Amino acid sequence: MNMAELSIKEIREWVEKLDEVPKDFLQLLKDDKRAGVQEIARKAEAAIARREKLAAQWTEMTQYERSLRESGHVHLFGIDEVGRGPLAGPVVAAAVCLPADFYLPGLNDSKKVPIATREAFYEIIMRDATAVGIGIVDAFRIDAINILNATKEAMLLAIQNASIAPDACLIDAVQLAGLSCKQVPIIGGDGKSVSIAAASIVAKVTRDRMMVDYGREFPEYGFEKHAGYGTAEHLSAIERFGATPIHRKTFTGVKEQA
Repeated sequence: MNMAELSIKEIREWVEKLDEVPKDFLQLLKDDKRAGVQEIARKAEAAIARREKLAAQWTEMTQYERSLRESGHVHLFGIDEVGRGPLAGPVVAAAVCLPADFYLPGLNDSKKVPIATREAFYEIIMRDATAVGIGIVDAFRIDAINILNATKEAMLLAIQNASIAPDACLIDAVQLAGLSCKQVPIIGGDGKSVSIAAASIVAKVTRDRMMVDYGREFPEYGFEKHAGYGTAEHLSAIERFGATPIHRKTFTGVKEQA
């Protein structure tokens, strides 16, 4: 290809059609003295660096999965929850089993993923996962057994609600009693295991959507904005209107008004 015969616009359109810019083509761009082509080269090089960084992150975040598969485990479940801290709404857990060839660069702890990306990742995970289970424990149950026990209950429910049984579970931080398969508790697991990260995404999106629905049911509280967390707006609403049926009556900030 003679780069000099192509306009900057033609080169840009050509590059935009490529899934990945080959290294030799990138060198041709870098050798072109036109400022516009140099800018295209810089952007292409940055995109390659991003892809390589995400690929390296994926390799790092699949180390537990690779080790378990090498030792003969097949159905690996990542388990995570969301909603321990809010003053209202349920705690939601997800159990996700990903196929061995699953690849979703950028998958990470749901708190580190932008909302739009999180929603897109949720759809991909729900479409391509081998199995997904969701466990939901409501505020009444949280008040009855405390948030830690409610979290563990939600995780067990998520596992039970999946279409297949796990032979190994990667779990964010906790260990579950009564689970017969191998357990690998990992502190900060949603940033260290793609399976747990996938569960984190599913649990977060599921709960956020529930809180949007609760926002319609109880419009004075703004649940769709703060998801039940103790923001100034939320605390003010509790003080003005009292607690709803989805508030956790044993939590500070609610029990004073319940």
